[in-house]
Amino acid sequence: MTSRRSPSSPGCPDSPARPTSSGAPSRRTVVKAATAGAVLAPPLAAAIPARAAEAPAFLHGVASGDPLPDGVLLWTRVTPTAAATPGSGLGPDVEIGWTVALDKAFTNIVIKGSTTATAASDHTVKADVRGLAPATNYWFRFSAGGTDSPAARTRTAPAADAAVTGLRFGVVSCANWEGGYFAAYRHLAARGDLDAWLHLGDYIYEYGTGEYGTRGKVVRPHAPTHEILSLADYRVRHARYKTDPDLQALHAAAPVVAIWDDHEIANDAWSGGAENHTEGTEGGWADRQSAAKRAYFEWMPVRPAIAGTTYRRLRFGKLVDLSLLDLRSFRSQQVGIGDGEVDDPDRTLTGRAQLDWLKAGLKSSDTAWRLVGNSVMIAPFALGNLTADLFEPLAELLGLPKEGLALNPDQWDGYTDDRRELLAHLRENAIGNTVFLTGDIHMAWANDVPVNAGTYPLSASAATEFVVTSVTSDNLDDLVKVPEGTVSALASPLIRAANRHVHWVDTDRHGYGVLDITAARAQMDFYVLSDRTKADARSSWARSYRTRTGTQKVERTYDPV
Repeated sequence: MTSRRSPSSPGCPDSPARPTSSGAPSRRTVVKAATAGAVLAPPLAAAIPARAAEAPAFLHGVASGDPLPDGVLLWTRVTPTAAATPGSGLGPDVEIGWTVALDKAFTNIVIKGSTTATAASDHTVKADVRGLAPATNYWFRFSAGGTDSPAARTRTAPAADAAVTGLRFGVVSCANWEGGYFAAYRHLAARGDLDAWLHLGDYIYEYGTGEYGTRGKVVRPHAPTHEILSLADYRVRHARYKTDPDLQALHAAAPVVAIWDDHEIANDAWSGGAENHTEGTEGGWADRQSAAKRAYFEWMPVRPAIAGTTYRRLRFGKLVDLSLLDLRSFRSQQVGIGDGEVDDPDRTLTGRAQLDWLKAGLKSSDTAWRLVGNSVMIAPFALGNLTADLFEPLAELLGLPKEGLALNPDQWDGYTDDRRELLAHLRENAIGNTVFLTGDIHMAWANDVPVNAGTYPLSASAATEFVVTSVTSDNLDDLVKVPEGTVSALASPLIRAANRHVHWVDTDRHGYGVLDITAARAQMDFYVLSDRTKADARSSWARSYRTRTGTQKVERTYDPV
């Protein structure tokens, strides 16, 4: 819902037209993990803490997102009564006030407003607040029935024509609740220096308890415990995630800019189905997709560009244009690499309208850097001479055929015509300083993005790419069940030998990235966690890579910013 003091239909900068795609569903093997002795809580009650009272309570934290120069989107969920659990459809309408101030004590109030939380929106509310000053820190909170929410910090974007000296973004993806704790979020929140943070997909996972990799141990069980299919299910799962104190802390520290990947809906989703969806026995795909998207927009501080998508564009002064993609809603069905259809020009990853929108935005941009929030890896990836003992678990993680075919058809590798068109557009129009920011693959990468990988480095690099590893979701050492670093020490040199555009890959560790941008360079600092299964896991700097302006190539740098 929008605020009474805000525009009723605020829209979004650079909103696109609606693309379409079609196809038929498929099924492939999913990574499974055994669950021993997990104590499973009732699904609805487990989504809220025991401290719920009869008075209105803000049990799921507060958040902000999609910062603009003059505004930001504020979010919360109120529990009006103990019975009004997420997904229940119960509970009365509640008047929710919101306040924005320049200080945490709320002595210098800038603007106030109110809106109504109803059971129809699962008692979630959004206030699209406008009239704020650019590049400014604000504090905000909500109130209901005499109860105030926690206070949170947000920040507006710089003015469109502002000469910005620097920006800093946290970058994360792939957070499996059952795989561990969200210490990565806690460490990002503690920095206190983020203009915003980017979530590149798999904010939640759809599986039932024990059905997705956790190195054989469920650290903390999902709610609901079964695979989520209905609107109530998706609401309960989102609610479960937002009880995490580290996630709440990060949402309270800086605005988020989020896109979805597949697990917000179902594994390997495409326009007409998903690998992890059986038509009929699990209901209709259209109904499931609609429920998942509705719950996402209810529970996330995301401003949709058009109904049912997450692709949109945000600007941060003269320094950065950030194009955010939706690579699930419009894509053709994934195919096997061996049948040659990956090169079929009639197949698409982006959909025609989204690709045209992206190309036009990149060409017209007058900022120093063009960032692309991209949920699946765009750099080519061949497995080349990996030995069988390493190839098989890697194939399982990526959903590859285990007979040794060397591509991942769920990534841009499976939709090569779209990639060729986009990279050719960058080269033909001399569009420099394009950086893809990617998640999904549960590994950290620093890549050039070559026009022709087969002849690289003799052929040109059209862009660069930084891929962040998972917050908690299984990576290679978890699948093989060996000590951290064992697989990466063996696999990384082989992957790099088969992919000369890959400067670095870490197959084993969990963590996050910090992207620091100046006019001269864009640098990604990669951080890793000591143990994803420990709530108090330590964070340490692992590596840093940068791309200097005008180069379209990645280079190592030996200190974090």
